Amino acid sequence: MSAIQQTNSETVLSATTTGISAKKNAENPQDRFLKLLVTQMKNQDPLKPLDNAEVTSQLAQISTVTGIDKLNSTLQLLTSDVGDSLSVEATGMIGHSVFAPGTSLVLKGEGTLGIELAQPVDQLKVTIMDSSGMPIRHMELGPKPSGISAISWDGKADNGTTASDGNYTFTVSGKQGGQDIKVDTLALGVVKSVSASEKGALLDMGDLGLVNLSDVKRVF
Repeated sequence: MSAIQQTNSETVLSATTTGISAKKNAENPQDRFLKLLVTQMKNQDPLKPLDNAEVTSQLAQISTVTGIDKLNSTLQLLTSDVGDSLSVEATGMIGHSVFAPGTSLVLKGEGTLGIELAQPVDQLKVTIMDSSGMPIRHMELGPKPSGISAISWDGKADNGTTASDGNYTFTVSGKQGGQDIKVDTLALGVVKSVSASEKGALLDMGDLGLVNLSDVKRVF
């Protein structure tokens, strides 16, 4: 019994010592500064004492450094909490379709692609390519407003035949008054799962790959 008690006492003592050491290590920078300052003041030349302004400046510097360290720690905790919260919220997208930047198009009887315009256009042209990059369908569309728009493809090729289900790609060009307008292309995919990363929540969208939560434009 005494051996057990001795072992427990040694364990408690070791844990206490470790905690004290850790605390000292955390306080070391400021403690070292203060000890050096006190030592400097004790050993100063009586005929040339330390300047009060210099001492005050040094104290202000160590306070500033300590404050910045604490602020950085707080910001890191807040950033981590926000990232965790976004990851949890992103799980609500699992099973939903979302628009994200891309040029992939999945055909299952019909296909849907998306565009985002910073300004309206009076002409919009969509070209759909097969897996070998060969154009199989050209769609001349009319005016489109600014913002996000969904465009449906009936699965038909230019020659009237029905394209096989599978993966395709597309390009989009727009014009307003004869001037080229930038068009951001959006791919439609289903969120399979969500994972956390240093850059935030990542959505696994199957064939579209991993998409950052911040890149999602619309959820359906």
